[in-house]
Amino acid sequence: MKTHNLKAADIKKKWVVVDAADQPLGRIATQIASVLRGKHRPTYTPHLDTGDNVIVVNASKVKLTGNKMLTKNYYRHTGYIGHLRSTTAQEVFEKNPDRLITAAVKGMLPKNKLSSKLMTNLRVFAGEEHNQEAQKPEPIAVRTVK
Repeated sequence: MKTHNLKAADIKKKWVVVDAADQPLGRIATQIASVLRGKHRPTYTPHLDTGDNVIVVNASKVKLTGNKMLTKNYYRHTGYIGHLRSTTAQEVFEKNPDRLITAAVKGMLPKNKLSSKLMTNLRVFAGEEHNQEAQKPEPIAVRTVK
Protein backbone atom coordinates (compact mmCIF):
# COMPACT_ATOMS: atom_id res chain seq x y z
CA MET A 1 0.00 0.00 0.00
CA LYS A 2 1.40 3.40 -0.99
CA THR A 3 1.43 6.44 1.25
CA HIS A 4 -0.71 9.27 -0.05
CA ASN A 5 1.39 12.42 -0.41
CA LEU A 6 -0.74 15.56 -0.52
CA LYS A 7 0.36 18.43 -2.73
CA ALA A 8 -0.45 22.11 -2.22
CA ALA A 9 -2.62 22.14 -5.37
CA ASP A 10 -4.84 19.34 -3.97
CA ILE A 11 -5.90 21.27 -0.85
CA LYS A 12 -9.51 22.44 -0.76
CA LYS A 13 -10.09 25.09 1.91
CA LYS A 14 -13.42 25.97 3.48
CA TRP A 15 -14.54 28.91 5.61
CA VAL A 16 -16.05 28.15 9.01
CA VAL A 17 -17.59 30.32 11.74
CA VAL A 18 -17.06 29.67 15.44
CA ASP A 19 -19.19 31.36 18.09
CA ALA A 20 -17.11 32.10 21.20
CA ALA A 21 -19.98 33.30 23.38
CA ASP A 22 -19.87 31.81 26.91
CA GLN A 23 -17.03 29.42 26.01
CA PRO A 24 -13.85 28.99 28.07
CA LEU A 25 -10.87 30.56 26.30
CA GLY A 26 -8.59 27.53 26.33
CA ARG A 27 -11.27 25.06 25.22
CA ILE A 28 -12.27 27.11 22.22
CA ALA A 29 -8.66 27.97 21.32
CA THR A 30 -7.66 24.29 21.09
CA GLN A 31 -10.49 23.57 18.69
CA ILE A 32 -9.73 26.63 16.56
CA ALA A 33 -6.04 25.65 16.40
CA SER A 34 -6.97 22.12 15.34
CA VAL A 35 -9.19 23.39 12.51
CA LEU A 36 -6.56 25.92 11.40
CA ARG A 37 -3.93 23.18 11.32
CA GLY A 38 -6.20 20.76 9.42
CA LYS A 39 -6.06 17.93 11.95
CA HIS A 40 -9.79 17.29 11.52
CA ARG A 41 -9.23 16.09 7.94
CA PRO A 42 -8.09 12.66 6.80
CA THR A 43 -5.63 14.36 4.41
CA TYR A 44 -3.71 16.10 7.22
CA THR A 45 -0.10 16.80 6.28
CA PRO A 46 2.17 18.28 8.97
CA HIS A 47 4.30 20.45 6.68
CA LEU A 48 1.42 21.97 4.65
CA ASP A 49 -1.42 24.38 5.41
CA THR A 50 -4.29 21.91 5.05
CA GLY A 51 -6.65 23.64 7.48
CA ASP A 52 -9.69 25.82 6.98
CA ASN A 53 -10.13 29.57 7.30
CA VAL A 54 -11.74 30.32 10.68
CA ILE A 55 -13.94 33.29 11.60
CA VAL A 56 -14.50 33.76 15.34
CA VAL A 57 -17.45 35.92 16.42
CA ASN A 58 -18.45 37.14 19.90
CA ALA A 59 -14.87 37.34 21.15
CA SER A 60 -16.01 39.90 23.72
CA LYS A 61 -18.17 37.22 25.39
CA VAL A 62 -15.45 34.61 25.92
CA LYS A 63 -14.98 33.41 29.51
CA LEU A 64 -11.87 32.93 31.60
CA THR A 65 -12.35 30.48 34.45
CA GLY A 66 -11.22 31.03 38.00
CA ASN A 67 -9.31 34.20 38.81
CA LYS A 68 -7.41 34.30 35.50
CA MET A 69 -8.85 37.65 34.43
CA LEU A 70 -6.81 39.34 37.18
CA THR A 71 -3.81 37.01 37.56
CA LYS A 72 -2.97 35.99 33.98
CA ASN A 73 -0.28 38.24 32.51
CA TYR A 74 0.75 38.94 28.94
CA TYR A 75 4.37 40.01 28.45
CA ARG A 76 6.13 41.95 25.72
CA HIS A 77 9.60 43.43 25.47
CA THR A 78 10.33 46.88 24.06
CA GLY A 79 13.84 45.98 22.95
CA TYR A 80 15.60 48.08 25.58
CA ILE A 81 17.39 46.53 28.53
CA GLY A 82 15.06 46.01 31.47
CA HIS A 83 11.94 47.11 29.59
CA LEU A 84 9.73 44.07 30.01
CA ARG A 85 6.11 45.22 29.97
CA SER A 86 3.24 43.19 31.38
CA THR A 87 -0.51 43.60 31.18
CA THR A 88 -3.22 41.54 32.82
CA ALA A 89 -5.88 39.68 30.89
CA GLN A 90 -8.45 42.18 32.20
CA GLU A 91 -6.58 45.11 30.62
CA VAL A 92 -6.14 43.30 27.30
CA PHE A 93 -9.81 42.24 27.32
CA GLU A 94 -11.05 45.80 27.93
CA LYS A 95 -8.80 47.33 25.26
CA ASN A 96 -9.06 44.69 22.53
CA PRO A 97 -10.98 41.46 23.36
CA ASP A 98 -10.00 39.66 20.15
CA ARG A 99 -6.33 39.61 21.22
CA LEU A 100 -7.08 37.08 23.96
CA ILE A 101 -8.26 34.52 21.41
CA THR A 102 -5.51 35.40 18.94
CA ALA A 103 -2.77 34.97 21.56
CA ALA A 104 -4.24 31.70 22.85
CA VAL A 105 -4.50 30.18 19.36
CA LYS A 106 -1.02 31.36 18.36
CA GLY A 107 0.46 29.69 21.42
CA MET A 108 -1.09 26.37 20.38
CA LEU A 109 0.38 26.37 16.87
CA PRO A 110 3.88 25.11 15.99
CA LYS A 111 6.74 27.55 16.52
CA ASN A 112 7.97 27.74 12.91
CA LYS A 113 7.29 29.50 9.60
CA LEU A 114 4.04 27.60 9.15
CA SER A 115 2.59 29.28 12.25
CA SER A 116 2.57 32.74 10.69
CA LYS A 117 0.93 31.35 7.55
CA LEU A 118 -1.75 29.63 9.63
CA MET A 119 -2.46 32.79 11.61
CA THR A 120 -3.41 34.59 8.38
CA ASN A 121 -6.33 32.14 8.13
CA LEU A 122 -7.82 33.36 11.43
CA ARG A 123 -10.19 36.30 11.71
CA VAL A 124 -11.52 37.33 15.13
CA PHE A 125 -14.40 39.77 15.66
CA ALA A 126 -15.57 41.18 18.99
CA GLY A 127 -19.24 41.30 18.04
CA GLU A 128 -21.69 39.02 16.26
CA GLU A 129 -21.19 40.50 12.80
CA HIS A 130 -18.28 39.86 10.47
CA ASN A 131 -17.35 41.09 7.02
CA GLN A 132 -16.66 37.69 5.43
CA GLU A 133 -20.14 36.86 4.14
CA ALA A 134 -18.92 36.62 0.53
CA GLN A 135 -17.00 33.43 1.39
CA LYS A 136 -20.23 31.70 2.55
CA PRO A 137 -18.82 30.39 5.86
CA GLU A 138 -20.39 27.36 7.50
CA PRO A 139 -21.00 27.36 11.26
CA ILE A 140 -19.30 24.56 13.15
CA ALA A 141 -20.35 23.24 16.52
CA VAL A 142 -17.89 23.74 19.34
CA ARG A 143 -17.54 20.87 21.78
CA THR A 144 -18.41 22.13 25.23
CA VAL A 145 -17.58 20.63 28.58
CA LYS A 146 -19.91 21.22 31.50
